[in-house]
Amino acid sequence: MDLGLEGKRAIVTGGSLGIGKAIARELAREGADVVIVARTKDTLEAAARELAAETGRRVIPLAADVTSRAQVDAMVAQAAAQLGGLHILVNSGSAPGGSATATGPIETIVDEDLLQDFNVKYVGALRCARAAIPYLKEQGWGRIINISGTNARNAGNLSGGARNTSLVHLSKTLAVQLGRFGITVNCVHPGITRTERTPRLLAARARELGVDAAEVEKGDFAPDSPRGNAICRMVDAAEIAYVTAFLASDKAWAISGELIVATGGAGRSVYY
Repeated sequence: MDLGLEGKRAIVTGGSLGIGKAIARELAREGADVVIVARTKDTLEAAARELAAETGRRVIPLAADVTSRAQVDAMVAQAAAQLGGLHILVNSGSAPGGSATATGPIETIVDEDLLQDFNVKYVGALRCARAAIPYLKEQGWGRIINISGTNARNAGNLSGGARNTSLVHLSKTLAVQLGRFGITVNCVHPGITRTERTPRLLAARARELGVDAAEVEKGDFAPDSPRGNAICRMVDAAEIAYVTAFLASDKAWAISGELIVATGGAGRSVYY
């Protein structure tokens, strides 16, 4: 299927690693030129070189901190200038799971860390969207995709739940506001996803349990396991990227203000 992304111009925050990098790769493979954004310049530049060589598209690294409105506004303006316009914004910039001191029992929550988590993921996405919207309106065609997470549906992680739930609300609100301008807005909930850090985490758990990493992973994703899912394996970051690329495409006009859950069928709750 031709997704109609040839020649489109995109920004992906959190694009130097993990799900964000996988999304940038897939958009570039589909013919988009991409600005990737993160705070660490060296990692960002290495990712841009790798993705450009792999895809043959322009992949431009721009360092910015999404907690700063001034930096976000400058980054988006520079991205649009270097790309020659802007069609797509993917907000994927945040630490997986959030700060360790903002995710435990309520007695242990450090207020400043919880607020920082919220500032990065929710307000950061809001800042990026606010800066990008004028450029999307200029094109009369736009896509905003917010990468959230299933902590929004699972009690326990106070910070992760709050910031992820808020991104769903932001996505629907912006969809209502922007649809008349040819802009759709959607949200994706990944679950546990294979990224660059997965082998290290599996190896650590395997050492604790005295088994090999493959056995840990197989047990974790059995359907009756607390982490299990219907497909009995971990979802890969590339698979989150496929979903995101479709939502960013010219084929996805019928989907706006929606939440797509990409966990391989985790959980047994029925949502309707």
